Amino acid sequence: MQAHAQHPGDASLKDRLTLVVITHNRPAFLRRTLYYYRNYPATILVLDSSLQADEEVMRDYPQVDYRHLPQFSYTGLQDKLTYGVNEVRTPFMTFAAVDDFLLHDGMTRSVEFLEQNPDYGVCHGYGMMYLGRGTQVDFYKRDNRVQEDYCAEQPEQRLLEFMGQFLPPFYAVTRTDLLQQWYALLPPGTNFEWQEIGHTFYLLVNAKARILPIPYAVREINYGGSEHNTNVLTVLALQDEKSRQDREAFAEFLASIPTALSAQGAEAVKRIALESFKAMAEGLLTGVALQGCLIVRSHWKLAEPEPRRVFGEQQFVEMPFYNKPMFDVLAECEFLIHTMPAGRQQLIELEPILLRQWQLMQVHANDDARTQRSRLWEALTLSPFNRAVVERLLASLEEAGDEAEAAPLRGWLQRLQSVPGFDSQVLLDSLPSGRLLKWLQRREPDAEQARAAAEFLARQQGGPTFGILLLDLDADMAKLQATFDSLMSSHCRAFKVVVLTTGDLPAVTRPQQTVHFVKVTAQDYVQRMNEAARQLDTDWVMLAESGDRFTGSGLLRAGLELLGVDGVRAVAMDELQSQADGSLREVLRPGVNLDLLQSVPGSMARHWLVRRDLWLDAGGFDARYPLALEFDLLLRLIGQAGTAGFAHLAEPLLICKAPGTDSHDQERAVLAQHIAQRGYGASVGSAHPGTLQIDYRHPQRPVVSIILHCQDNFDEMQACMVSVIQRTRYQNHEILIADNASRSPELRDWLGSLQAAGSRVRVIRSEQPLVPVAMLNYASREARGEYLVLLDSSAEVLNANWLEGLLNQAQRPEVGVVGGKLLGADGKVVEAGLVLTAQAGVRPAFAGEAKEAPGYMQRLQVEHGVSAVSGCIMLRAELLRAAGGLDEQAPSVRAAEVDLCLQAAAAGLLVVFTPQAQAVRHAQASDDAMACAAMRARWAPVLAQDPCYNASHSRDGKLFSIDAQGRVEWQALIG
Repeated sequence: MQAHAQHPGDASLKDRLTLVVITHNRPAFLRRTLYYYRNYPATILVLDSSLQADEEVMRDYPQVDYRHLPQFSYTGLQDKLTYGVNEVRTPFMTFAAVDDFLLHDGMTRSVEFLEQNPDYGVCHGYGMMYLGRGTQVDFYKRDNRVQEDYCAEQPEQRLLEFMGQFLPPFYAVTRTDLLQQWYALLPPGTNFEWQEIGHTFYLLVNAKARILPIPYAVREINYGGSEHNTNVLTVLALQDEKSRQDREAFAEFLASIPTALSAQGAEAVKRIALESFKAMAEGLLTGVALQGCLIVRSHWKLAEPEPRRVFGEQQFVEMPFYNKPMFDVLAECEFLIHTMPAGRQQLIELEPILLRQWQLMQVHANDDARTQRSRLWEALTLSPFNRAVVERLLASLEEAGDEAEAAPLRGWLQRLQSVPGFDSQVLLDSLPSGRLLKWLQRREPDAEQARAAAEFLARQQGGPTFGILLLDLDADMAKLQATFDSLMSSHCRAFKVVVLTTGDLPAVTRPQQTVHFVKVTAQDYVQRMNEAARQLDTDWVMLAESGDRFTGSGLLRAGLELLGVDGVRAVAMDELQSQADGSLREVLRPGVNLDLLQSVPGSMARHWLVRRDLWLDAGGFDARYPLALEFDLLLRLIGQAGTAGFAHLAEPLLICKAPGTDSHDQERAVLAQHIAQRGYGASVGSAHPGTLQIDYRHPQRPVVSIILHCQDNFDEMQACMVSVIQRTRYQNHEILIADNASRSPELRDWLGSLQAAGSRVRVIRSEQPLVPVAMLNYASREARGEYLVLLDSSAEVLNANWLEGLLNQAQRPEVGVVGGKLLGADGKVVEAGLVLTAQAGVRPAFAGEAKEAPGYMQRLQVEHGVSAVSGCIMLRAELLRAAGGLDEQAPSVRAAEVDLCLQAAAAGLLVVFTPQAQAVRHAQASDDAMACAAMRARWAPVLAQDPCYNASHSRDGKLFSIDAQGRVEWQALIG
């Protein structure tokens, strides 16, 4: 094989060439690259700046000089490279990135060229790029054909020629002494762009360079930005003053160091350097040397000796890649890419493949050898590189005596076993879908707990029963079987299933049976479903679709939790959703949340358990809205008695398909009808896909008092005031500046001028300093508005309709407090509602997210209920009066606002976050909102479990991430 071809001088290559492998927190890449170079007889020096040493590498590759260098962080690349070049003892060296393949033959021939040509300092060949994917590799032409020999005796000439046709020499074979000299001269802290430019400059002015007409490297493409988030064009081509100054400064540095140009004088060298920068920029901008283009897609979906290649329309036969030896090398690289996966895009695409293969390998109660083998064949067609699939399929074929099918598969398995490939289960467990499955499995009861739960329910006449209305409108028996398999594998038997299918009935059944088949059409299935539900004798009813898979413990936990509970009308549970690519994502819903239900019904209105008698009283599903059946039913139930009797159980019930957008128009119509029945002349729109937004169109335009606390903070007060005055479209407002005994003459003069202007601005002053909360109470008592806004004086409002956005929610009679989205000066979210957590107190939701990020379940884009808001809040003045004002014993304004929100919620009012009001808050918010022992004691129940935050989400770690340690207390449920 060409990659391992031997040359006459190879025996001593270890003493001639060192590969310096650079890596940081990329263990999978490192193992793959070391395996790739395992037979190449050069010295290999690994510089690993990962936090932890890779013990496996040291054990499996004892011949490699492995250096664990955690002191050189990822951003300290220059220091790591400087250290590395000074450790090299061979006359030639090359850097090797762990995600690239430097071709063995290309490096050897480059060494031989430099040995034969002592006036040359750097040598390499042409490079390609690759992108590893799930079952294919895309190859790109990177380099154009260039001059190849930069042999001019004048350093200036060869430098400008090379820079104008720039093929990056960083990974070239280079004389070690040249690199050691360069890194000794390089100033500390030089950014990566100037390191690469200076590297090229130094090599070319001190030695000649050669591009051999051979393949040299197959490098991973920089998708999603370069590895170091750099681009030399950003420093070479930008024309702003700072960029020009940076170029001048680096050119001056290059002129100051000893090179073959130094005799010309510093000014001349600086001019040459700047000319070379310009030549390099023009070459890169025009694509003279580097111009990526997809040339071949290589698929390896079958257990075959070679991948199947599809060539692009444009080919570049002048490049030295189009020959069988090179494609043999590429096949070897591809095989390693697939058997030792490491790339980010590859793992993203592998995740749904591994997940589906895992599902196909599960053994079900009604399986036989034939059905298992059929699924294993399907799993193999997804990817032939999963050894577990190959081993099990081969064993099944051998057991069946099918030698014709077994023989080629046996050879393929031997080939897989020749490489230290991946464990499919371990790899799946490391990916998001696998972690979700492991989390789900940990929630299930063990055998003893399941037995005890069954006995406990048996003593309670079996406990609650569940009727499952299962839609099979595509007549897909495979999907139907998947749902049946999941139910039979679950720990609950208290269910009946009505299958509404457009296909032929597999059996004649009766409504009293556990499974009852009903023939339907696309036109009458809602009517037939309502009829079937009336014949059920279960306590609860729910809607599902064929292909939905019930979790092992969902129905069991629902039965235990609902046993003997009165007053519950409908229950929402959680679920895992299969995305368009097949991967899993969790949907962990908050507690009962009217606004989020109305805003994202696709995520919030599915798979509810509804008491069957109430379902019947409500008239069942409405055939006018076949794509919004559950949403319509829930809104009708809310119209009857509000959200009283609605509950949420933080337990996944189903693994189902993520909702599409085809139901959106019907959801909008259903919501518009519901809002109209509540007496609003509202309109329902949509600002983002999958979301709904209500403009309630309240007829009243009440006076709003905007209250700002002021205490010797002239600059921030002025900025806040300017933003409010210039960016507030709603005019029926006043601004109250609560001046807390400020002493600054400048501030007092400014406040006096505002007061004298006779505008909507009023100054409420206390001559004696008060705690800020007391000062706000003082000002609120003087306010004329029906609604109050407490706005942090360090904030600047951003959008002109911010007051309308707050009023749109605050004027609803069921709403107590409304809060907006607070951003930092960097444009990132600093607070979008608050989350109550037991030990950590109050934490800002979505802190650090980008301004336009959707947030978990799109909560940054839509109105939804939260437990508390702060910084920019609106409430009725009468509500504040009824509460006795803000709590002046609270340790901060933020704490007092949180306390007020919790009081409103305790009184049955909603606290709503709206993205329609946005402000930049410059001051850092204090984290003492629950530091007061009295407040902690007062609000202990909600602090222990925020009703607007899922119990399965982390409180101490990243918000809205799964609490991996969470477990179900089964013993407590069964007594």
